[in-house]
Amino acid sequence: MKSSALIRLVPVLAGALLLSAPVSAPFAGPAAPVQSAAPPVLPGYWEYTTSALGQRDTETKCVRPSEINRFFGGLSTRHYQCTYPVRQVGNGNARFEGACVSRSGRQVRVRLNGTYQPEQFSFRGGASIKAAGIWSPYIPATINARRISAQCPADAEYF
Repeated sequence: MKSSALIRLVPVLAGALLLSAPVSAPFAGPAAPVQSAAPPVLPGYWEYTTSALGQRDTETKCVRPSEINRFFGGLSTRHYQCTYPVRQVGNGNARFEGACVSRSGRQVRVRLNGTYQPEQFSFRGGASIKAAGIWSPYIPATINARRISAQCPADAEYF
């Protein structure tokens, strides 16, 4: 893959990877017991901004209660199958580290950490892409999200 194509792909991939992983019940680390607790963030109408390589993208989505774990988890897309050996969520802090593989075999490593409250979260991290058998350096990316309201507008796009 040419470096210019990789550079164009990274903001899209990083933003997407930072936004939609399924997350099981929160736990404190790989060996910690699963806890039955309230979700880390609330459902409703959310605005989130992803940034990578100087490019920013802001979207609004309605997030149903059943979608909170996928929305908050932040590390996968419908195009990538991901696993997260490191997934720590608790006490207002979250950290994720894992690997993703696309249907075509493209490999991505992801690292993400930050803080959350019921109506906002802010994560910093990055993605490393394997191209031509070589891993790229981690490319910095951020996601900042805030809940705009508990109710979604009639014309809202759902997550």
